[in-house]
Amino acid sequence: MNERASNTLIIKGLICGILLAAVLFSGCTGNSPQQAAPLTTVAAPPYAAPESASPAATTTTSGPAAAAIPSTPAPAYTSAEGTVIAYTAASLKGASPALASGYAKMYPGRSVVFNLDGTQALKTQVLNGAYADVFISASNTYTAELSKGGYFTEGTVKTLTTNYVIVILPAANPAKIQSLNDLAKPGVKIARGAKSVPVGTATDTVINNLAKTTYGTDWNNAVNTNTVTYETSEPAVATKVALGEADAGFVYESTATAAKPGTYTTLTIPKKDNFLQVYSIAVMKESKSTGAARDFETFMLSDAGQQILKDYGFRPA
Repeated sequence: MNERASNTLIIKGLICGILLAAVLFSGCTGNSPQQAAPLTTVAAPPYAAPESASPAATTTTSGPAAAAIPSTPAPAYTSAEGTVIAYTAASLKGASPALASGYAKMYPGRSVVFNLDGTQALKTQVLNGAYADVFISASNTYTAELSKGGYFTEGTVKTLTTNYVIVILPAANPAKIQSLNDLAKPGVKIARGAKSVPVGTATDTVINNLAKTTYGTDWNNAVNTNTVTYETSEPAVATKVALGEADAGFVYESTATAAKPGTYTTLTIPKKDNFLQVYSIAVMKESKSTGAARDFETFMLSDAGQQILKDYGFRPA
């Protein structure tokens, strides 16, 4: 190859190199399809989240060791002077308006707000950090658990009242149930509480006792087969029966007593086979209205408070 041809090749190589560099540079800086979309700025909302937002309503992704948040959210109750926030077993729902009125009458200027739910849910809410002044439980199991955890003011855990289990039927009684034995008939639909609910535990005990003393294993199995729903609160069982979605339901005596006349007919359960549910009351250690909370406990244990509970089917402590 002569010198002239060699120089030509060198020049061509330089030109190709320059062109290639230009293409690469354009690909890096131009508006190519692979270019990342430009960032956009979203205006902040015209409000700010409250500082007291419940931690149960948030999630954390700070790392693999981040603690899981329980699924039951903590209600957003806050302390107020003279007002008691009472976390109360749902089976006291019927009596709650009369109890609120009686408390205000005994202690003018005081008031109470009831958070009514299954005791197991109330316990979870407290563990989630929900604010409460008083805790009323339908099961000593949950009271003992919270007491062991140091949630109650020392010396305030007291037995409040008691309640027996009863069977309610729709007033029309479409399943034509005449006795406890009929609960085992094919096609009967029974509602009861879940095992995690105090009334559910009580119901299981009652059914087992009745099977052992009177009706036998086949009856027990048939009643379990006929159970179409396990509810997470005692009033929810009563609602299923009232709406005709169940032919029978295991609830507390107080629920049948508090119901509007003509809502249910009832089947009583012999005391020897029954389960006496014991309710307790306690003042929360975190209460910022300790005076009002202690006054409310005093009212609930007083003759006036106990009379209201008796009027709604509860039994003496």
